Amino acid sequence: MKLLAWPLVAALVASSGAAVADGPAPAQVVLSCEAVYLPARTTWTREVRFTLDERRIRGVEVDGVPVYSFSVYETVLLTALDNERIQLDTASLTWRSDFRGQATSQGRCERR
Repeated sequence: MKLLAWPLVAALVASSGAAVADGPAPAQVVLSCEAVYLPARTTWTREVRFTLDERRIRGVEVDGVPVYSFSVYETVLLTALDNERIQLDTASLTWRSDFRGQATSQGRCERR
């Protein structure tokens, strides 16, 4: 799914040091997120990789697995993977997710 997502792309690229490609080789931005899952109170490190061109998000991977689809609203990316609904705010670098009401997580992300 290719969406025009300039605010999200701008938030990802800003101060990340990533150069956005204007040719055939897209840039990649990687976020490492420390998510605390409740009720188990466990911490998982989640890796989110964005493949970008000058105007669009070309692809998203969570822990090395490409997501099937995603939606973008301003600087927030919404997606799902293995019944986990994921909300990633690239402006505030925060992660939130929900396993269909069975468990929830939230945490901070940093650029790698």
